[in-house]
Amino acid sequence: MMKDCLQFLIEPAKKLKIRLKESRKRVKLDKKEPLVESQLFIMELARELNRICQRSNVLAHIWTSEDIWPPSLCRDFIVDWAAVLEKKVPAKIIPSDYQYEKPEKRDWKGHLLCMLEAGGEYDMGPHKRIIMDWTREIKSRPQPTIWPGEPVLMMLDDLEFQWKRGRLPNLLPAMELVILAVLNADNPIKEDVTKQWLVKKQRSQRIDAVRYIPHGVWNWICEATEDVTLDSDSSNPDLLLSSDEKRMRCGLERRDVPRCQQRFDGWWCAVGQESYTSGRHYWEVEVGERDWRLGVAKASAVRQGFRALNTDTGYLTLRLERGMDLKALTVPATPLPQSLLPRKVGVYLDFEQGQLSFYDVEKRSHIYTYNEKFTEELFPLFGTVEVVKDLVIRPADVRQPCLCPGPCLWT
Repeated sequence: MMKDCLQFLIEPAKKLKIRLKESRKRVKLDKKEPLVESQLFIMELARELNRICQRSNVLAHIWTSEDIWPPSLCRDFIVDWAAVLEKKVPAKIIPSDYQYEKPEKRDWKGHLLCMLEAGGEYDMGPHKRIIMDWTREIKSRPQPTIWPGEPVLMMLDDLEFQWKRGRLPNLLPAMELVILAVLNADNPIKEDVTKQWLVKKQRSQRIDAVRYIPHGVWNWICEATEDVTLDSDSSNPDLLLSSDEKRMRCGLERRDVPRCQQRFDGWWCAVGQESYTSGRHYWEVEVGERDWRLGVAKASAVRQGFRALNTDTGYLTLRLERGMDLKALTVPATPLPQSLLPRKVGVYLDFEQGQLSFYDVEKRSHIYTYNEKFTEELFPLFGTVEVVKDLVIRPADVRQPCLCPGPCLWT
């Protein structure tokens, strides 16, 4: 009798084990299929966008498979743009059978098998359908093609040129720009989508969002250049400031200075004499190789003592420690890849957009962006503990040479 009971338990367990092994095999084989399909989908989308947007020939590199991307990038691209276009197209995402079925309707074995068979990949079909419906709707119009405008065409040429030189890892930014140009054609109030492209990229991806910032967009950032100087009344007594208040480093002896509320007496920092409550502002800083801190301090931020200078205390900054530990001082801190380590940092504040961005000036690439609604006065912040190399605020009229070989192609 006992043997029969045990057999009753053993047989289903064996069957379940066999089914689990089969499911795992199917997952390993099927994992590649949706990724390949997503790649092909993007290639076909590039072909459609080229037909819609006049002279967007750069996308030919995508549909002829000259340009390839990691599978995860394909998924992210499709999902992100489906979310944007869903507001433009009256389409509904149809839930897949396994994704939204309530677990309580299955026994635990069936639910486990369901998750294994899904292989960790959610259904991309509904997201692709939104994008396809959008392109179909445009092609059905009496005038399906649009003229993107000269700034967009110049930016597309720039992206293609840098991609061919190996500075741009892929041409998906060109596709994003074309999509924005097509969407802009439907807006009653036209915008410069080259700038809109940068704002969107930095809002959706805070870290390393743009490997190369095209010439026209970089010029637009640099148009906001400010002549920033250090405020000696705010500098830590251990810091030595140059006579023009553009350089600072740590001294070997503490200076005898008046004590005041706006002075840093703990951390080795100083703020700029300038402060901002609106508009766009940009400044560049040559930093040390071992230790520095850059960003902005809110007017309400406390400067005394060694309280952590992070987003909780009113500071939006990047920090380098020990020559390799680069991080954004969020709460908790956000570590940044060592590959992003810059020697010249561009700091760009767009008060109305609520963005504070950091760039590698020499590479013209994005490092990190804070996205926040600014409601109070902001001061440029500088910090260092280096005693040999100065931290230097670059003059407003000095520009890094263009990355174009020979004469610049876009001046």
